[in-house]
Amino acid sequence: MQAGEPGAPRVVALDGMGGDRAPDSVCEAAAAISRTTSIRLRVAGPQARLEPLLARFDADASRVEVIDCADAVPMHEDPRAALGRTRSSLARAVADVAEGRAEAVVSAGNTGALLLHAARAIPRLPGVRRAALAAVYPARPRPHNPDPFALLLDVGANVACEPADLVGFATMGSAYAARISKVEQPSVGLLNIGEEPAKGDALLREAHALLAASPGLRFVGNVEGKDVPLGVVDVVVCPGVLGNVVLKLLESLGEVVLARGEALFHERADWRLGRWLLRGGLAKLSDFFDYASYGGAPILGLERIVLKAHGRSHARALENAIKVAAKAVRDDVCGAIAAGLDAAGRVGVREGRPA
Repeated sequence: MQAGEPGAPRVVALDGMGGDRAPDSVCEAAAAISRTTSIRLRVAGPQARLEPLLARFDADASRVEVIDCADAVPMHEDPRAALGRTRSSLARAVADVAEGRAEAVVSAGNTGALLLHAARAIPRLPGVRRAALAAVYPARPRPHNPDPFALLLDVGANVACEPADLVGFATMGSAYAARISKVEQPSVGLLNIGEEPAKGDALLREAHALLAASPGLRFVGNVEGKDVPLGVVDVVVCPGVLGNVVLKLLESLGEVVLARGEALFHERADWRLGRWLLRGGLAKLSDFFDYASYGGAPILGLERIVLKAHGRSHARALENAIKVAAKAVRDDVCGAIAAGLDAAGRVGVREGRPA
């Protein structure tokens, strides 16, 4: 069977040299996926280096294929310079998806380079003005949503946005959350400095008006920074600069809480005993705050699934990313986004608004 045929296993391309722990973490994750799922993997990187690692981690060779390439994009290289590395592991993995040999791509490598390579090789869905980088984050439990995470976008793909872009982000984020989190109609909020519609600058005020007039969205209005980790909404929409700042702040909060708790445990002997008794729960709490474990941040708006895993992802985190990518393909997230954008465009034309 070919990639994408009905009944065929999902096929995911991996950037074998992307990430702080690559290639070991990538090969370990690929091996585990090959033994425990039906997902087929195509791992891009130097064959002489990857194949011994895959064998060491006991990969099922029938489900893992190496795409031989010698080059790799450094983690901190300028993204535009990285566009010239057309034979890098990142570029080859993206090309595998663009040319139909795989259905999704996962990389823990250079974020900017992945964005540019994907945008150049993979067409945008009809109606998408700008692709968006989305990220999940831990949120307070919500009665209607069993998923412990909520979605934030854009978190850095776009420095400058227009009001219509934020409507597109909301439509794409809502479709993604509905398919991945299994929430029939996710709630959407616009990140702003206050709840009132007139708050914020011209961009946010106009975006609020457009979102409120979008019948396909469950838009609940503006949300403030405090509402983000509280899980007030399922999808938070904002310009890329603001989203990136919020995401990095959320990442650091978990480290602060855990570090402060560790310091407190050393103050009293009975607290140290309590820590020992609670060690299992504390380990789960630590995992909950570990952003490297969340699977990955999807680049939404392209015709194929592109997932950016955290740069410090270990093998288990990359396993999660691969499974999320395969799930997004299986549940036709791209098709759901296209349908949502098409419906929004038709409503916009009918009501005389910019489509």
